[in-house]
Amino acid sequence: MPEQWKFDHRGPIRVEGGIKARSKRGSIAQTWWSQRFIEVLESFGMGGRLQRGKKYARSGQVLNLTLSTSVVVGLVQGSRPEPYRARIGVKAFSPQQWAHIERELAGQALYAAKLLAGEMPTDLEGVFAELGLELFPSTMRELTMDCSCPDWEIPCKHLAATCYLLAESFDEDPFQILAWRGRSREELLDRLRTLRGTQQVVAEETSAEAPLSEHLHDFWTSPSPARTPEVPAPGTPVIDELEPLPVTVDGTPVTDLLRPAYRAFRGGE
Repeated sequence: MPEQWKFDHRGPIRVEGGIKARSKRGSIAQTWWSQRFIEVLESFGMGGRLQRGKKYARSGQVLNLTLSTSVVVGLVQGSRPEPYRARIGVKAFSPQQWAHIERELAGQALYAAKLLAGEMPTDLEGVFAELGLELFPSTMRELTMDCSCPDWEIPCKHLAATCYLLAESFDEDPFQILAWRGRSREELLDRLRTLRGTQQVVAEETSAEAPLSEHLHDFWTSPSPARTPEVPAPGTPVIDELEPLPVTVDGTPVTDLLRPAYRAFRGGE
């Protein structure tokens, strides 16, 4: 057997300062979206093989984890001096698909409000499904995995450890899922704010202006000049600046009876 295909059964080289899973026992994923990610992987028949990586994830064997559009890369220390490079890939959505997603999210106030507040709506998958898209891969064909280790099984323990720490990164920041699919947190929120602002302006203009069909008769006429408010003459009693009071005393309007008193008060100022 060639040297590069021989396995070292002495166990991994222990490292200091690696990324350790926060969970010490039981399930690693805590939120619905990270649990969903692990469920998807297990649905591909990976459940047993994923378990092999839990020990690596909890003991800090993953030295580094980076996420970019379509690709997650983990550097995992195994039994050899050179760390293994584990990669998990998924297809990013196209700019056109993201434009549809953003319009749909912006058009629903609850989704937009939660995302702008940094929360992941519980039924976000449904929004993608309505557009014929899937937030999480549904088949192995949509997910690619490879590792530089000599283990031929997929996922190997290095990939499995990377998957678990990726799930925990989703716990900490759900926008990582969307970034993996091609839209960073900043880009998505900027687009939602822009779209929400545009929709607000359109809604206000629509509610404030009558349809064009109601103005066909005067479309080409000049608009009516704005009404200039009347300014009371100097010395006018305050009571005369108000609407007349609908009260009379022996047939005399109460305003006429009160006017001398208001003039007297004004004269004493």
